[in-house]
Amino acid sequence: MSVRVRWLGHATVVLDVADVRLVTDPLLRRHAGLLRRRGGQAPRPSDWRGADAALVSHLHHDHAELGSLRMLGPVPVLAAPSSAHWLTAHGLDGVALAEGHWGAVGREVRVRTVPAVHGHRPMPHRPNAATGFVVRGGGLTVWFAGDTGPFPGLARVPELAGAPVDLALVPVGGWGPRLSGGHLDPVEAARACALVGARVAVPVHWGTLHAPASRGLPPGWMDRAGRAFAAAVQRVAPGVRPCVLAPGEATEVSPAVPGPRPTGR
Repeated sequence: MSVRVRWLGHATVVLDVADVRLVTDPLLRRHAGLLRRRGGQAPRPSDWRGADAALVSHLHHDHAELGSLRMLGPVPVLAAPSSAHWLTAHGLDGVALAEGHWGAVGREVRVRTVPAVHGHRPMPHRPNAATGFVVRGGGLTVWFAGDTGPFPGLARVPELAGAPVDLALVPVGGWGPRLSGGHLDPVEAARACALVGARVAVPVHWGTLHAPASRGLPPGWMDRAGRAFAAAVQRVAPGVRPCVLAPGEATEVSPAVPGPRPTGR
């Protein structure tokens, strides 16, 4: 079996694994609040229809966009307990994943939260819990980091997953040329992938959203993070295979061939 991963821009990824379709931090409309989507086009509905569940890492508007979540239909939305309760209060099927507990999606896929550190810019009107996720199914393990800054606890992801990480979905940028606190830059993201021992890494959270008044910003800034991540992986995480996708593109990751597992420095 394999997992098919399609990046729809920003932190939105469609994972097809063991006959289950998961969507991470769905952003399915043209914009996210004041932030504009590059090119002005929403993701193709054919790329995300049929979702069985959504994973929401935290409630910032570019990760928990209520209109997009409602577009998925009446599917469970897995999140940290305080986030799940807030989502339920807003008409969604919030499913609370308590720390250390696994949730089931379908017959073969299991999901649990893992720690993330993203306390910058707390919201006064929404809970501020932040989490990543690990997904296990079809003989594969996927780590979706959500939004996080670097911290030593990332090294525990394989332990919490109960298996080596086959695929990392790791944030490498943001919606401006400068990152605020609580994020990974391309080099930090590469180091995080080495720390968790990921076999394949897809960079997300880059090259998609920008502020309305983006004129005068450095030319080409939206394209840099993906390339910079791939280059950083070659330097600091040679055991990791980077896979840089454009919005709408997909790739497949198969289970590892038995044998010695490469590790990054």
